[in-house]
Amino acid sequence: MDNSYLLRHKLFGMSEHTLTGNIQSHPGFASKLLGNRRDVLVYLPPGYRRSRTRRYPVLYLQDGQNVFDAATSFGGVEWGVDETAQRLVEEKLIEPVIIVAVANAGEARIHEYAPTRGRLESGKRKRSKGLLRQYGSFLINELKPFIDARYRTLTGPEYTGLGGSSLGGLATMVLGLWFPHVFRRLAVMSPSIWWDESVLFEMVEKIDGEARPPLKIWLDTGTHEEGWQRAPILRDGLVEKGWRLYDDLHYFEDEGAQHTEAAWGYRMDAVLRFLYPPPPPIIAVPRRRRMIEPIVARRLTAAV
Repeated sequence: MDNSYLLRHKLFGMSEHTLTGNIQSHPGFASKLLGNRRDVLVYLPPGYRRSRTRRYPVLYLQDGQNVFDAATSFGGVEWGVDETAQRLVEEKLIEPVIIVAVANAGEARIHEYAPTRGRLESGKRKRSKGLLRQYGSFLINELKPFIDARYRTLTGPEYTGLGGSSLGGLATMVLGLWFPHVFRRLAVMSPSIWWDESVLFEMVEKIDGEARPPLKIWLDTGTHEEGWQRAPILRDGLVEKGWRLYDDLHYFEDEGAQHTEAAWGYRMDAVLRFLYPPPPPIIAVPRRRRMIEPIVARRLTAAV
């Protein structure tokens, strides 16, 4: 871990850091497209340093402040993705994966994660800037090339995932629909389906079922979240478009769970298992044994 990251957050009087494993820091990562900066943390799986030629799939997670570190997370409660991934990789329950925690931009979050210029509050005139497409361009054209150049990644869309919760979950779902040539593994956690009069339903309805994007989607909700009943409607809409439940679409209702960092952290174990299962074992084919006896027999016959 970069000491500058630790020092900077310690100076702000935050709680103790809770980072686990090999985590690299890229503080103040600049975006020309968005005109701002944000911290980026990169988790490298066990074995990364030893396996100098191996390349790894990548998962980009939104609201990166909450992903690894209690010192920066909302309410001091982190998702614990570093601890969860570390354990699952060591137990060979998932494929080793690089995880990129992309911090939100504070007050700009409501604009960058919004796919449309929806109202910020019901009954109020003020609207979001609807900058999600620009934020997607930042991920695709600025951050991802940097990560691919700096780390040993598998760069193809089939190896590249995107995840988030709440507005970050909404952003993840929409970016997957917009850019399936880049992101194909989606962790859509407690998505803000309510946004802009549930415009996400309209987006799903417009999908051509004969040419639907090849996305692998985890979708969940907590049953104590306000408006959680929209999640099964979204599930059914995806199934109607051709996604196969518990195959390339996994839906989970977390009984009694609320809209909290703790709830999303609890579900990350299952999320990672679904999106990044371990590769099947390699079965070695035995070498064909040479037929020695018939050759010997022929030699003996010739001698006689």
